[in-house]
Amino acid sequence: MDTQDANTMTIKQLIITALALTVSSFVQAAPQLLDRVVAVVDDDIIMQSELDQRIKTVGVQNNENDLPEAGTLKEQVLERMITESVQLQMADRAGIRISESQLDDAMGRIAAQNGMSLSQFQQAMASEGVSFAYAREQIRNEMRISRVQQYQVGERIQITDQDIDYFLASDIGRIASAAEFRLRHILLSVRSGAAPEEYKAAESKANKLVAELRDGAEFARIAMAESQGRTALNGGDMGWRKEAQLPSLFADIAPNMAIGDISDPIRTASGFHIIKLEDKRGGNSQVIQQAEVRHILITPNEVRDQDQARDLINQIYERLKAGADFAELAREYSDDPGSGAGGGDLGWVSPGDMVPEFEQAMTVTATGEISTPVRSQFGWHVLEVTDRREADIGEEVQRNQVRQMLYGRRFEEELPIWLRKIRSEAYVDVKEQL
Repeated sequence: MDTQDANTMTIKQLIITALALTVSSFVQAAPQLLDRVVAVVDDDIIMQSELDQRIKTVGVQNNENDLPEAGTLKEQVLERMITESVQLQMADRAGIRISESQLDDAMGRIAAQNGMSLSQFQQAMASEGVSFAYAREQIRNEMRISRVQQYQVGERIQITDQDIDYFLASDIGRIASAAEFRLRHILLSVRSGAAPEEYKAAESKANKLVAELRDGAEFARIAMAESQGRTALNGGDMGWRKEAQLPSLFADIAPNMAIGDISDPIRTASGFHIIKLEDKRGGNSQVIQQAEVRHILITPNEVRDQDQARDLINQIYERLKAGADFAELAREYSDDPGSGAGGGDLGWVSPGDMVPEFEQAMTVTATGEISTPVRSQFGWHVLEVTDRREADIGEEVQRNQVRQMLYGRRFEEELPIWLRKIRSEAYVDVKEQL
């Protein structure tokens, strides 16, 4: 090999070496794979990092020992995320949004349900390795999905009055809707075969105790001191019982008692019984206090600030005190579109119907009187209580409860069907190597 060949070989070797170094350098400098698409769902994508985060969250929320093996868990979580993505895209198209204040309220309720303040809840999540911002966004998405489901599934469900009637007439309906009673009980026992004088003495004592109880004596104290019944040491408290679960000797008496009533002595072979109806719930009887109210509402707006709204309501209040006609002022000034045209009339109002500030003013205002101006989230009010009454809304409440229960049943039946339908109609491309 001559010198030229040697030089040629050297050049070739140098080129090869240079190429090798270049390739090596390129390989070493190539960016690491940080994330990748694991699924395409219509116009959305699901990233590996999102899937990993959700799997981690599922692990935090559940006992690790109760989870399926890793591959199965990953498939289940991804399928859940695909279905959620379809629904969130539906929410986007429908313009469904959750405001920051709505989200704050939801987070506060979740924290309270766990016996924590919002800051404690945030710290607890951080200690589990879950980002609070991530959890907040997940809750926002869940709220949006819930609204989509209500619109898409809930609006198809119609519960008719006939459905409610059928349920209430059924055996399970009668049991579920039956009233419950909380009774206290005193037994003055008389031994078997006792002489008439013993019965008379026991009856006399029972009548004396009834008089004391009706005069305000504490039932629990009397029961603990005098009763020979099984519940004596519990102050005679028999707990909550459905009507069908009441002892037969009380079954005809308790349903006809008002809360707080003390029965006459009830004679049986074992002695004399006294019962008190401590409380009652359910059934088709629920008496509440209602107020007939009218009001005038003045709200701040583009041309009237808060101070000007307050000044105007004070002027109206002074005119009312001077004898001006309430209905006429309501029609002229009230910013409540629902009641203003009707002279401010709100009809009969039940507890809980109004915002707290309004309800408080309504409670302390005597019938026929006009309240001083009161401010609520809606603006400034003056109100007049025109009448009060007791109303039995038990049947209405009972039917509403049955309606909600039947709606819930139907919703749970229809939701999986709808979810399968929207999943089958969506374009989904799951990448390999999950």
